[in-house]
Amino acid sequence: MSRLNRELSLLQGIGLLTTSLLGTGIFVVPAAAAAMAGEASLWAWPLLTLLVLPVAFTFAKLGQQYPHAGGAPSLIGRAFGLSMERSVALLFLAVIPVGLPAALKMTSGFWYAIAPITPTGDMAIQLLTLGLMLVLGQKPARASGQVQTAIALIIITTVASFWWLGDLTDNTADLMPISGTQWSAIPAALALMFWCFVGLEAFTHMGEEFKNPQRDFPLALLLGVLLAGAVYWACSLAVVNFGTYGDHQSNATSLPQLVALLWGEHWRWLAAAIGYLACFASINIYLQGFARLLWSLADEGKLPASLAQRNRHGVPARAFNLVVFACAVCALAGWSWGLSIEELMRYANGNFILVYLLSMAAGCVLLRGWARWMALLATLLCGLVLILLGEQMLYALGVLVFFLLSGRINIWRQARMVR
Repeated sequence: MSRLNRELSLLQGIGLLTTSLLGTGIFVVPAAAAAMAGEASLWAWPLLTLLVLPVAFTFAKLGQQYPHAGGAPSLIGRAFGLSMERSVALLFLAVIPVGLPAALKMTSGFWYAIAPITPTGDMAIQLLTLGLMLVLGQKPARASGQVQTAIALIIITTVASFWWLGDLTDNTADLMPISGTQWSAIPAALALMFWCFVGLEAFTHMGEEFKNPQRDFPLALLLGVLLAGAVYWACSLAVVNFGTYGDHQSNATSLPQLVALLWGEHWRWLAAAIGYLACFASINIYLQGFARLLWSLADEGKLPASLAQRNRHGVPARAFNLVVFACAVCALAGWSWGLSIEELMRYANGNFILVYLLSMAAGCVLLRGWARWMALLATLLCGLVLILLGEQMLYALGVLVFFLLSGRINIWRQARMVR
């Protein structure tokens, strides 16, 4: 029986996951990938979507059989024990100091396209964003589902307008070019593009809140991945055809460039608003996932009981408030120290992939039949991506080892006290 209100429909679930996957990536990564691989990036997107499907399928089967607000750490704990569950939960939460401040910086970055912003104004936008999420987080899960479904439709409509106004549908011969394609550049582009599909693990925390988790959770996960992959490819085609990519600055302003080119210069403000909403949606699903992880651990007696309290709407508001407060503190710290987005994300990426890898390994233990073979394939894929990170994976591995050793030391101390 679900411990949280079952309110999410299939459509709302697809909206939540799609906006989580699109997030900031839809307006930056297609341009960056095109700068690396040119027209070959148009082949890389469907290839990446196919590679991610085993991971999505494994998450879907695990969430279907074991719907739990604890998400990926709970699944890993079922397979490898309580100590690993606690350590992975802390590893997941360790993303907050680095990953979320980076995403918040992106929300304010879109407004630079229409007006100069001081560092103080930048920080004010980030804190205002957190304030809006704090209000939304007090509402039932269906409220976030409705808001993010609307944002997903806005993003999809925007990308569709590029096709319509740019007459891309008439150039069917250029949809998947073969001659002159830089095939050798695809692997490097895939390593960059993989981050567009980070977000599956956060979505697993919402499994208990589907009206029909056995049917709708896996469908929402798989359909959300396919829809996001299609939107990324469609946006990439527009970027490649209109050449709105190149250096770092061109890639970062790819969306305003496309909007100004196809809609007119006076619509740049709308491009900033759409980019902001995409960032808002992506961050919101992570905050919701973090809050449910804290609530689940507290509800099971693994964290202070005060975090297990729910408000009148039945949502873990106290845990959500704590997550938002922690994000605000980390954002202020990053602002005062002058840390860049690249520096922050460099440390966050390894955490996500390591959680993916351990979740897929849990699938190898918990699932049966051909689903186990799919989990094994996904495990190998995640392991390969982790290796490609190089030095970036050391932060995540170090954090996980630290938490595991800390847990062992606590068990040893408790055993000595009993004696």
